[in-house]
Amino acid sequence: MSTERVTFLNEKESRTWGNLWSLHVALPAKLDARLKREAGIGHFDFMALREISVSQQGAIRLSELATATDMSLSHLSRVITRLEKNGLVRRIPDAQDGRSTIAELTSEGKKVVETAEPEHTSEIRRIFFDNLDESELHAVDSAMAKIAKALHSDRNA
Repeated sequence: MSTERVTFLNEKESRTWGNLWSLHVALPAKLDARLKREAGIGHFDFMALREISVSQQGAIRLSELATATDMSLSHLSRVITRLEKNGLVRRIPDAQDGRSTIAELTSEGKKVVETAEPEHTSEIRRIFFDNLDESELHAVDSAMAKIAKALHSDRNA
């Protein structure tokens, strides 16, 4: 255990942390429920499908997809297995690197993304962006970029 003295959160920090926690828990749950209702897939599934769809030729190395979606390789593997069983993606060996596997969208996977993305984007806009003015959006963007950078630097340490 660290011998450093802990500085507990003050009232404002505690409230901010509570709001972030609520956002962290409630937003993905709400988006997940809507995606399941509208498209029959969960939020992690959608994020993987969307990242594959915007990559070159609708295919991407699994290691790159894990980074793009902030999923661990083991979590992504479970997501890709589920998507593969549902006929939305296929795994193919990487011709450039025999150690790598590529995830490629099927035509059915493309249809799911095309169906789900407008509603998903609309829900994100309604819940998140429509509740921020331009200066708040700038502040949130700046703050989240700093936090994401710290998270990613911790991952690489």
